[in-house]
Amino acid sequence: MTNATSVGERDYGELERRGTELVLRFSRRLPHAPEKVWRALTEPDHLAAWFPTTIDGERAAGARLRFAFRESEGMDMDGEMLAFNPPKLMELRWGEDILRFALRAEGEGSVLDFTDTFEEIGRAARDAAGWHACLDVLGYEIDGQKSPWSPVERWSHVHGTYVERLGPEASTLGPPEEWERVHGSGA
Repeated sequence: MTNATSVGERDYGELERRGTELVLRFSRRLPHAPEKVWRALTEPDHLAAWFPTTIDGERAAGARLRFAFRESEGMDMDGEMLAFNPPKLMELRWGEDILRFALRAEGEGSVLDFTDTFEEIGRAARDAAGWHACLDVLGYEIDGQKSPWSPVERWSHVHGTYVERLGPEASTLGPPEEWERVHGSGA
């Protein structure tokens, strides 16, 4: 089992400011070869378990992409594959955000470095909890196991910690109305 079952200090994402941009940064050590992790990051059947939307479009740099929320909890978005270098790097524009998945071998396993670059500080705690939850569920998916909780349940568990860690300025926006309609406001 990966360390996705517990929330260690190193599992939490960090927020960095770069001028007007904000970068949420996560690093996860995984006990699997990069090729196995890469499949979970890029193949539709695996993505359905952990990524919040579909990724429709060619897996090639410069390709136009379309993202759809599976339960209509958000508006569909357009994007673009900015970089695609298997099994090391996938970077895409996901709506207005830039998502970067960088993978490297380390010992018998690999390290996944994930960043989300965006501009609106008020959503940082919300989004950090969301990506944290997604990455935890990804760990189970790579292990070939069912997660003991949904991403929504996991979000509810870690969100308060991100509010505390990132502060009030980073916690002014909660889940979108569509998300609350699908998942409830208690999440």
